[in-house]
This record gives sequence, structure tokens and C-alpha cells, in this order.
Amino acid sequence: MDLTIRPRRLRGSETLRRMVRETRMDAASLIYPMFVMDGENKVDEIPSLPGQYRYTVDRMDEELDRLENAGVHAVMFFGIPAVKDEVGSQAYSPEGIVQRALRHARVSHPDMYLITDVCMCEYTSHGHCGVLCDQYVDNDASLALLAQTALSHVEAGADMVAPSDMMDGRVRAIREVLDVSGYVTTPIMSYAVKYASAFYGPFRDAAGSAPAFGDRKTYQMDFHNRHEGIKEALLDVREGADIIMVKPAMSYLDMIRDVRERIEVPVAAYSVSGEYAMVKAAAANGWIDEERIMCEMAAGVYRAGASILLTYYAKELAVCIREGKIG
Repeated sequence: MDLTIRPRRLRGSETLRRMVRETRMDAASLIYPMFVMDGENKVDEIPSLPGQYRYTVDRMDEELDRLENAGVHAVMFFGIPAVKDEVGSQAYSPEGIVQRALRHARVSHPDMYLITDVCMCEYTSHGHCGVLCDQYVDNDASLALLAQTALSHVEAGADMVAPSDMMDGRVRAIREVLDVSGYVTTPIMSYAVKYASAFYGPFRDAAGSAPAFGDRKTYQMDFHNRHEGIKEALLDVREGADIIMVKPAMSYLDMIRDVRERIEVPVAAYSVSGEYAMVKAAAANGWIDEERIMCEMAAGVYRAGASILLTYYAKELAVCIREGKIG
């Protein structure tokens, strides 16, 4: 057979396959989501997220050490307060759990890049991502509290803030407060394209943030919509977002690609709790090769156009990158 073009020529050895690889990964692009909680001397495993834990501030160095040893140098803190109220006051308290975690990590792990999730859901007694007017989340009334939360995180040592609430205008509100307060160089990574997804279930167990009534479909996006995601991303860039996140990752690779093609800032993707939990459950039953699935899923996210990946597998992926199993 006379074939001039034979694509298999470039697949003949591992060395050659790595040489011509189109998608490359670096552990520097990984962010680990970490749960910190009030209390003392406690490490609680999260049942729906095998291998993931909640840490009190005095025990969090154990995990930060493991991350650095694996080659992961960025973490995003999610706070779990002991007390919640209608206005989520622990979210922006100077002595809130995230603020204390930041001050501790800033000293104990000065080379770790510290990012914070900015939202109200973990801190409100009703579990919604903003303050309520009757049983409706009041968008504009929530903005000042979200901006106050972001400012309190930066004052406590955060290198970057990441608003996840999906209130309209929150990036502008945060940018204005940070700039006026002198934090003009602090970047904002916006959860801009965040869908109302069933993949978040284990996270709500981990953070105790399930809504007490209703759902979040009046502020998180309808998963049927594509153009709306582009609109959200463009709006947040105009308001001052430095990085745009797509969440979840696995079922939204098309949105990662669409956003990457339309904006000029870096794109992040969050491989969320439900994605992790499904892989863990299947691996525990011996149905899949966990490491290979983990690597393939991550490669898919980067291939789609993301340059940053938030994942509960950050440590394991960093090791696989170092050992040449991926990347």
C-alpha cells in the first residue's frame, strides 16, 4: 500500500510520543482545595471524599508539608466555622477560620501560594451564597459582604481571592474595595462559569454548606446553556477578573474550550468533588485503574484549554508529572 502520510510514525516510542506531545502539564499549575475548620487538634476524614480531610489550624501543617513535598505550591482554603448566622459574619470576621489559617500558613509555609474561596454558603445558617430577603438571595445586598470577606482574606495574608458566589457584579465590588485599600496587585480568580451541578454533592457534605431550603439555580448557571457562560466570563473580565474559572471540569470541557477562545486571561478549571468521588468509588471496587483515569481526566482539562487545575488529586498528579507518567 502506497501511503505517504502515516500518523503512526510519530507514535513509535515513548520518547518520540513525549517529544511531539501537544498538551503539557506542570505541577506549578495545580491548586489543591483544602478544608480548614474551627477547633483544636482535629483531623476529620470526609466520608464522601475518601482520602480528603478537614483540618484545624494547629494540624494543617501536616497537609501543607505533604503538598510541598509532592511539588504542589498553591492551595485554596475553604472555611468551616463553628458558628453560623443569617449574614455569615464569620466569613469576614478578622478571627474567622480562614483568616486564622492564612496567618498561620503565611508563617509556617511562606513559599505556599495562598488562595481563598470567597463565598457565604459555608457561613450562613441558611446555606445560601448571599444574604436573604425573605427567601430570595439579595444580590446587591450581598456584594458589600463579599467584598468585605475578600478584603479580610487579603489583610490576613491571601495572595489571591476567588469569589464563587455567582452574584452579579461581585468581581467589580471586590476589585474596587481591594484597590481602595491599597491591594491593587492582588489578583482575582473568578468562578465566572459556574453551573448549578449535581457534581457538587460531596463538597456540600465536606463543608456543611447544603442550602436549608430551595436550591442555587437562581444564581448558579443552567447547565443547558453555553452562550450564557461566555457572557459571564466576558463580564467578569471587564469587571477586573485576572483569571476565569470554569466549574465543574469533566462535563464542561466544551465550555473550557469556548472560554479559552474568547478571553485573553488565563483559564482555570475545577475538577470538583463529585468527579473525584466517582473515580474513588470505581477504583475501590476494582473497576478502573485510578492513577491512569486521574491522569487522563487531567490531560483532558488541559487539552481543552485550561492552564490551571484545581483538583483533590493535586498531590498525586504532581508525583505523576515528576515521574514522567503524565505531562
